[in-house]
Amino acid sequence: MNHYIEKTHAIHTFSPDHRPVCRVKAGDTVVFETYDCHMGQLLPEGSDFAHVDHGLANPATGPIYIEDACPGDMLLVEIQDMELDQVGILDKGPTGGALKEHFPEYVIRRLPVKGGKISYGELEIPVRPMIGVIGTAPGHGEESTLTAKDHGGNMDCTSIAPGAVLYLPVNVPGALLAMGDLHAIMGDGECGNCGVEIGGRVTVRVDVLKSLDLTWPLVELADRWIVISSRETVDEACGRAVEQMFAFLTERAGLSGLDAGMYIDMFGNLVVCQIVNPYKTVRLEMPKWPLERKGFYGFGLYGAGRNAQEDGL
Repeated sequence: MNHYIEKTHAIHTFSPDHRPVCRVKAGDTVVFETYDCHMGQLLPEGSDFAHVDHGLANPATGPIYIEDACPGDMLLVEIQDMELDQVGILDKGPTGGALKEHFPEYVIRRLPVKGGKISYGELEIPVRPMIGVIGTAPGHGEESTLTAKDHGGNMDCTSIAPGAVLYLPVNVPGALLAMGDLHAIMGDGECGNCGVEIGGRVTVRVDVLKSLDLTWPLVELADRWIVISSRETVDEACGRAVEQMFAFLTERAGLSGLDAGMYIDMFGNLVVCQIVNPYKTVRLEMPKWPLERKGFYGFGLYGAGRNAQEDGL
């Protein structure tokens, strides 16, 4: 079944107390319509940061309740497509990013986005769409959509894009999935302040993996596995990402501790996703082919059949 969630269903926290917009079944397709991270406030010509309500920043559309999703499960989110709006916002200013001392005044650029290209002056830049905010509800309390933690949230990971499968922990019944903060393009690290912030529509398919019980986000691409870690500092996030990958390789892929450590040294690529949010986010990537040589092809809908073939079943 297909579902369409309008952007008017916007939240600014991930919380088990949010009333779900709708209930969907495992295997359903859902389209999330989203605002940009400014909730459209900077789109009109002449608008500026002096009149922006910052309490509306980073809205996420949702949440939705996925039937059969129980605490301890993993929610599978297959990102099938992203359709972008026609104008993106790029801005610089004194309050965010590593270059804020160079920009004492806010500067806003409204960039046309059409035909898969972003117009910036004489440049026609191919879009590279990705989802900045996507997550499930934490087990208790609430987390701002400005922050990334183990439930997901504002991870600003460029790998969370069409063609990716994102696995998120289920902490409460129904998972309560929400997403927003799309970018037409963004450099890894989100160093200066932002990407090309834009609204749009994201088409996903959701499913539930029983008893997988990972407690942090995991991404599967065609050629690699990615663990994502968000902590108060980049150093802490990096250390945690390495621990997460080690656990994934030993507990899920079946490697010995020694092989897992050596695989990380040989193949692991550590990348900073963003340094502008309250918690910093990194990802650690591992190519699939060395694990496939060991007989691990994944789990759930994508890996079970190939693992069974390897076992001669």
